[in-house]
Amino acid sequence: MSLRESLEILSYVVTILGFPTAIVVFLVQERHQRQNEENGVHRMLSEEYDNFLQLMLSNADLLLFRNTLAEEELTPEQKERRHILYTILVSLFEKAYIIVHSDRMSRDTARLWSSWEDDMREWCHREPFRRSLPTLLKGEDSEFSDYILAIAAEEAVPAA
Repeated sequence: MSLRESLEILSYVVTILGFPTAIVVFLVQERHQRQNEENGVHRMLSEEYDNFLQLMLSNADLLLFRNTLAEEELTPEQKERRHILYTILVSLFEKAYIIVHSDRMSRDTARLWSSWEDDMREWCHREPFRRSLPTLLKGEDSEFSDYILAIAAEEAVPAA
């Protein structure tokens, strides 16, 4: 067998094995990059929620963790600060909904979304937050508004 024939056979082997291998490597790298991007989004949203919790801590006088709260318990200035914090929270929930939620989620994305839905349920369980939702949702994404209002309706029902 001549050198030319050997090189020709080698080029066929490279084409037959190399091209599919390159495709597989490309797909694996793409998947890895997508996972890194999803993890980055999760990290960013988690940091924003942590920042919100820090705001709550520095505004503990607003009694945001109470399930019930008579309006007369807060001053007008406290009511305004509470409304601002609720606005920040709804904005964060909407951002998470738009970025993370979809009808067809991967297992990892569904786990991530589940934690956000738990947070939404926790807040919607609180009557003062639930009562503020119609005002807070004006101008927000309609699908998100429908979603969180459905959660609020479920959380308003007392446990049997």
